[in-house]
Amino acid sequence: MAIGLNNLRAPEGSTHRKKRLGRGPGSGTGKTAGRGNKGQKSRSGYSAKIGFEGGQMPLQRRLPKRGFTNIFKKQWIEVSLEALERSFAADEDVTPELLHERGLIKKARRDVVVLGTGEVSKALRVSAHRFTKSAREKIEQAGGSATLITSGLNEPA
Repeated sequence: MAIGLNNLRAPEGSTHRKKRLGRGPGSGTGKTAGRGNKGQKSRSGYSAKIGFEGGQMPLQRRLPKRGFTNIFKKQWIEVSLEALERSFAADEDVTPELLHERGLIKKARRDVVVLGTGEVSKALRVSAHRFTKSAREKIEQAGGSATLITSGLNEPA
């Protein structure tokens, strides 16, 4: 028999029948249906709140508060010279929008920093919001140019 999407089956023994609760004493899960006798957990509609420990002080309240989150921190998307070397041909313009199109960065709405990791042998015209010293040197050594973008993008996430 040919295997196709129209006749797929789970391997033997990989699926189990659903346990049928509250179906009489012969089933082994009749009467209280495996919930025990009385109490909050035996009632219908019960759902444990996340972190609830039966009235005990929950862990997230027992632990001390520590530090803070800086919501104003500037976030950079890092791109290495190695990645530029792989994804772009010689004499090509490199912009955040192109980096996004080629899948090197997820969002073109963040500020891009070019890191000097790896080597670049092609002359590329790279436009970014920031360059490391080594990245700028390597790009210019290969005959390319490093242009700073001064627009204040960097919107909060």
